[in-house]
Amino acid sequence: MSIEIGSYEAKTKLAELLRGVRAGNSYVITLRGRPIAELVPPQRRVAAQHAADAIRRFMREGTERGGGVELRRWIDEGRA
Repeated sequence: MSIEIGSYEAKTKLAELLRGVRAGNSYVITLRGRPIAELVPPQRRVAAQHAADAIRRFMREGTERGGGVELRRWIDEGRA
């Protein structure tokens, strides 16, 4: 779960936030109430990248593992 923090507060408390990230916390930095950045431990970033890569591989393969369903057909049918 991410903690929201305003950009000004993030700037003034950066060292404290970095200690929090080292401890495993993550933060969403906002500007005028809108999210603009995430401050997360590097392990989470790597895990997210691996997940995105797996999804891209699946999309390139075009078939569901084991079921043989063609993803292109699902898209054409409006199901994906």
